[in-house]
Amino acid sequence: MSAQVYTPREMIDRLIAFDTTSRESNLELIHFVRDYLADYGVEATLIHDKHGTKANLFATIGPMIDGGVVLSGHTDVVPVDGQDWATDPFQVHEKDGRLYGRGTSDMKGFCAIALSLVPDMVAKGLSLPIHFALSYDEEIGCLGAPDLSRHIQGLPVKPQALIVGEPTEMKVVNAHKGCCAIRTTITGREGHSSETHKGVNSIFAAAKLIGYLDELAEGLKTSNLNERFDPPYTTVQVGTITGGTAGNIIPKETTFWWEYRALPEVDGAAIVAGFEAFAAEQVLPRMRAVHPEADIRVDVRGEVIPLLPEDGSPAETLVLALMGSNQTYAVSYGTEAGIFQKGGVASVICGPGSISVAHRPDEYIEISQIEECTAFMHRLIDHLG
Repeated sequence: MSAQVYTPREMIDRLIAFDTTSRESNLELIHFVRDYLADYGVEATLIHDKHGTKANLFATIGPMIDGGVVLSGHTDVVPVDGQDWATDPFQVHEKDGRLYGRGTSDMKGFCAIALSLVPDMVAKGLSLPIHFALSYDEEIGCLGAPDLSRHIQGLPVKPQALIVGEPTEMKVVNAHKGCCAIRTTITGREGHSSETHKGVNSIFAAAKLIGYLDELAEGLKTSNLNERFDPPYTTVQVGTITGGTAGNIIPKETTFWWEYRALPEVDGAAIVAGFEAFAAEQVLPRMRAVHPEADIRVDVRGEVIPLLPEDGSPAETLVLALMGSNQTYAVSYGTEAGIFQKGGVASVICGPGSISVAHRPDEYIEISQIEECTAFMHRLIDHLG
């Protein structure tokens, strides 16, 4: 039985059909890719999470020697819950030169294009290898990439470059902000709302902490500016807050999630440290004066390492040449590129689609972007052939 051949569009259809929302397993997709590669004589290594319900995939086409290129992408997507989609988000719909579906831009489009060209890579008889690195749980804190990076570091060969195919409209990105998600839980003392002097209102305490973050965010707008980014400063924002049980009960517990997105040259850890100091010195003493067991807990739940610009790196030089460009860009969203860069592999971001439609209902990718990325992949194959 001959190996299955897919066009880029057909492979996009296949990958989108797997519901790999981060809360779900990605193994069905990973096993499909593993079996597809095996049909072409390519052995894949799976690196599972501690629960065995998700996995990274790493595979090499060509000789196991130094100087190869890693094509990197994440397999998970964000939820569609509460979004008003015009069509089934897990079935590709074509209209007006666009393919609609969850993950078309972010970022199954890139993964699908690269995988569809496996037959060409195998037939070429590459002189330098192409490595595939597919991860899990990028959307909830880049949880799979660290193990994948350690796997690459442990290889007997060293790649010259790594390309993360996040949506950049095929522009070459060599820098992005670092970001971090933080959960803050305030524990007070509940009681009847007529006896506020006997309780500790966790929502009031949360309001003080959020007020601190609001003032911090405003101050950051005018400090350490870097005009390569939009916006050109480090940002802080609060995303969700929950607390209280009824209007006549002093709320015992309140939890809110916040994040920062820091310029590469800004110490993100110092932002968290400043917040913790404010909580410990300005908010918690007043709470414990009423109830000694009151507490404020700060948990860092997901951190994305910034991608630092490396002018003239092997990755930047290669991808600029293949794109026929001499300009690099910086973005404010986070990717796994910083993790791989920290692991010792020169990394850039370059992929089809636009971040402006990612995570939104009716996410789409322009067919012209698919064509541009496919042409880029062919040039890469020829370069390594």
